[in-house]
Formats: sequence, structure tokens, C-alpha cells
Amino acid sequence: MITTDFVPGSPCWLDLGAPDVKATAGFYSAVFGWEFESYGEEAQGYGAFKLGGRTVGAIGRLTEEGARSAWMVYFRVTDADATTRAVTEAGGAVRAEPFDIPDGGRIAQLTDPQGGQFAIWQPGGTGPALETVDATGSLSWIELYTTDAKAAQAFYGGVFGWTYQDQPLPGGDEGVYTLITPAGLPPERMHGGLMELPPQFLQATGGKAYWHPVFGTADCDASVAKVSGNGGSVQMGPEDAEGVGRLAVCLDPNGADFVLLNPSEPPAQG
Repeated sequence: MITTDFVPGSPCWLDLGAPDVKATAGFYSAVFGWEFESYGEEAQGYGAFKLGGRTVGAIGRLTEEGARSAWMVYFRVTDADATTRAVTEAGGAVRAEPFDIPDGGRIAQLTDPQGGQFAIWQPGGTGPALETVDATGSLSWIELYTTDAKAAQAFYGGVFGWTYQDQPLPGGDEGVYTLITPAGLPPERMHGGLMELPPQFLQATGGKAYWHPVFGTADCDASVAKVSGNGGSVQMGPEDAEGVGRLAVCLDPNGADFVLLNPSEPPAQG
């Protein structure tokens, strides 16, 4: 489960790059009840998504020409510079060298060897943090779709020290789903999973690996109806996954993907 103690290697922040912040914030407000709170003019349109007054993510303008609108997962680290070096030594790439956030710590934007983009955050000062997770309307899981599961495990295991547990896909489908747990923690602290897919199933990224968030919902079908009714679309589901819950893979109006999950064990109310 994802928690807010943010141990090293765990997800600690989540933001979305969107071509139109106001319109996109309206979509997520309609689906999850989130409210957008700007960080001010100096933040150039960047701001937080709030649910019940608590931060569940953030959004900013997508400014890179040709870039895909997508959710970015940030992982907690104790030394952003050292982690960046570990990424390059393991065959990854640096999209943005470590830089300081005023009163918020130090971050870097990185890419794994299969093309999966992620970010790291070394906390500092009184910078923002996710305040609600693993609850209805908030981040409850993260997933990596990759073209080489073994290589991804070796890369992230070397960078973050993650441990893994393979299990068959639910419902008797062929393939393996790998559960991810932060270094030194028990299995109940697993925070995500990874799965190998052929490049033709990763059309959104041109065959490259990518991370996406899973958001908790108390009613998957009702949430899917809100996605479709507000300009989004559904790639898969809703459908029941044995031992997991009822889920759907969705796209927002800009094509950013996320998963809705009503787990077998109902999420807490955020």
C-alpha cells in the first residue's frame, strides 16, 4: 500500500502536464471531485489538486513541444544527485539534471533504459507532499508497462533497492505481474507493479515503457461514466479482476492514461 511516510524509493508526488490546465482540472474535478489550487503567478500555472482540503496531486502546463500529456510519478530519495548518477550508470538517461525547488527540496527528471519516464524528489523545507493516498479519489497504486520486465527489475532494483514478487495474472491470463516493495519493508508495503508488454501494446508512447497511476474509487462504473461524460475515454473495462477488484483503464481528454480501481477491499474514504 502507498503511505504518506514516504520511505526512500516510494512514490511521494504525482503531477500532470496538460496543454490547458483550467480545462483539464475541470475534467478531474468532475471525475474525482478534486479542486485546483494555484501556487501563484511565480509557479507559471502550476498548482495542486485538493480533495477535502488535502493534496492528492498537481498539474501544470505542458510546455515541451511534441510531448505527450501524461502523469509523472516522483520517488522519494535521500540524495537526488547520487540517485541521478546511479540512473546513468545503470543505463538510464537524464531529462532534467537535479535542481532545487524553493523551500521544497531537490528534484530531477529521469528515464529508464526502456524509455519509462519518472522523477525523483529529495525533500527539503516545507515543500508540498501528497497528503491523502490509498483512499477513494487518491493515488492507490502505480504501474509500469515495459518491454523488458527483467531489465526493468534490474534497473529499478539497482537504483532504489526495490524487491519483487512475481505472480500470475488474475483470471488465468498468460503472463506475470511483478509486485514492487520498497527496500527493507514487508510485502504489505508494496506500492506498485510492473508488467511486460510487446511494443505494439504501448502505442501511446511509440513502444516505450511508461508509468501510470491507479486512483481509488468506491464505484468503478460510476467513475467510468463520469470519464466518458466529460470528454475522456475508456480503453478497457470496467471489468472484475480476481483478487484485485473492479477496474478500468481510462484516458483524460488530452490522452493522459490512468486506472480506476474499486479494490476487493474497499478503499478508505479520503
